[in-house]
Amino acid sequence: MSTEASTTGAVSARAVSHEDRRAPEKQRAPEKHRGPVAQLLDFAGKRKALTYVGCVLSAVSMLVGFAPYVCIWLVARDLLAVAPDWGAALGIAAYGWWALGFSVLSILLYFVGLMCTHLSAFRCASNIRKRATERLMRASLGYFDTHASGALRRMVDGCAAETEGLLAHKLPDTAGSIAMVVGMLVLFFVFDWRLGLACLASVIISILCMMKMMGGRGMDFMMKYQESLVRMNKTGTEYVRGIPVVKVFQQTVYSFKAFHDAIQEFTVLAQEYAVKWCQVPQSLSLSAINGVAVFLVPLIILLAPGESDFGTFLANVAFYAIFSAIIPTAMTRVMFISDALQTSQAAMAQVGAVLAAPVPAPPAAPEAPRDNSVVFDNVTFTYEGGEQPALEQVSFEVPAGATVALVGPSGGGKTTAASLVPRFWDADAGSVRVGGVDVRCIDPHDLMDRVAFVFQANRLFKQSVLDNVRAARPDATREEAMAALEAAQCADIVEKLPDGMDTVVGTGGVYLSGGEVQRLMIARAILKDAPIVVLDEATAFADPENEARIQAAFKRLAVSATGERRTVLMIAHRLSTVVNADRIVVLDGGRVAEQGAHADLLAAGGLYARMWADYEQAASWKISSASSEVR
Repeated sequence: MSTEASTTGAVSARAVSHEDRRAPEKQRAPEKHRGPVAQLLDFAGKRKALTYVGCVLSAVSMLVGFAPYVCIWLVARDLLAVAPDWGAALGIAAYGWWALGFSVLSILLYFVGLMCTHLSAFRCASNIRKRATERLMRASLGYFDTHASGALRRMVDGCAAETEGLLAHKLPDTAGSIAMVVGMLVLFFVFDWRLGLACLASVIISILCMMKMMGGRGMDFMMKYQESLVRMNKTGTEYVRGIPVVKVFQQTVYSFKAFHDAIQEFTVLAQEYAVKWCQVPQSLSLSAINGVAVFLVPLIILLAPGESDFGTFLANVAFYAIFSAIIPTAMTRVMFISDALQTSQAAMAQVGAVLAAPVPAPPAAPEAPRDNSVVFDNVTFTYEGGEQPALEQVSFEVPAGATVALVGPSGGGKTTAASLVPRFWDADAGSVRVGGVDVRCIDPHDLMDRVAFVFQANRLFKQSVLDNVRAARPDATREEAMAALEAAQCADIVEKLPDGMDTVVGTGGVYLSGGEVQRLMIARAILKDAPIVVLDEATAFADPENEARIQAAFKRLAVSATGERRTVLMIAHRLSTVVNADRIVVLDGGRVAEQGAHADLLAAGGLYARMWADYEQAASWKISSASSEVR
């Protein structure tokens, strides 16, 4: 079981309030028949209206921004009308003030519009993070085995950040871009439709080029781009965690093939799209929109000789010569429209994947277990995407108060079997029963309250030792937490820490060994006081001294505060730890190979007997100091 699953398992039963437990699912998976922008805006709640207001203000701001160009045309017209007596043009100063006023008004409208869209975007991003986190808190714990923390962080936090930029800036800019293009096309034909057509030619060429770049291939690229970012984030996180190993063996980034391959995939993807797909269309588009003079000047030369009102014609030429400078800006904004749509679609797909995380369905009529026994009845289970069942027709029983060990070769299905008890996954066939009741018929929170976990790999929160232990039961007192620490053989750990139980782990040079962390996890399980305990390779990384302490802690964990024996399902590779188990179940290839007590299995001479012989041979292995020969 992954670290993510073990960490979440310790607190998930406590993290959701009682109100959340009773409330129906408020956030459903995004509706596919609606546009991605509309789906994203739903997260803004009541502030969604501010987005519309902001987009309208941005569009109006852009249209108001065209007024100074009209004022320039009026100035040119009046000056040419009185030429060469320039002083007779008395109204041009007023046009200048009008141009200044419209410019200031355009800036103010855009500023107010951005304030509105930012308020909506912040609420949207906040709600995405909250709802995604709430969904993950209710998701099946098995979901965290197949989704790494780096990928989930990218899907939740990264997409929320992109959404914030999309709604706060790109969406109002898109509305302004549409208004700019519409206003630009109108102004093309207001003064002289012939010159307007010349300017329009460059716009049409640019749009055709952008359709080539941003069409179906562009949408596919954006989806692959987002997926590539998720993979890089995931493998990058794993690589950072593995840096100590890389440094010990003097390796480079190439030693971590998954990370290197993710970077290479992203590089090739970006380069191929930029060079093979965008290079020619983008070059042609930029040449067209920045070279409007190529279309405009020949037409001016052709039309000038036949103009009867040459002054007005010159004013129109001056207007189009100046106004054509807005074409590159307008077409760049149009390109951003496609980019915004692609970003919103990719972000919504990522968020939707998290919001669609499987949540164990609470039973319509929950049943209460009669006792703390665990029974596997012909259980078959296959992981999603797996070709072979991880478990196939597995049947065994853990009586209430008994200790049953799962052993067998790696990949035999031990961890999978243990994960079905608290419903990390649900069996495909057969049933797992606790207290005579199918786990699918037990309220998920009641089931989690009945099971405590100690996994082979755990990570402490960057909090005090007290808070780490109390994660299992936040309402526990300091005295109860200290009693659990002592029962888990952690008194020596607390004594050596500078602030005792209040020492924050992971800061100020305070770090614990793997065996010490395991003992703290046992203390957490003891404090939870659950009647059923699942131990998954809990001594895998312990040194001999820590293993002895952990075994002593196990004995205390197997007995409740009232003195009753807990039901224990333990997984172990070190066969010495399961010799005294009430029953040993040997799993091989997802099936039960044999089961029974230690002595009976040795007498049977089957797989367990062979494993025991190998274990004894390995335990007696040593190097002779005299001859330096391996014995």
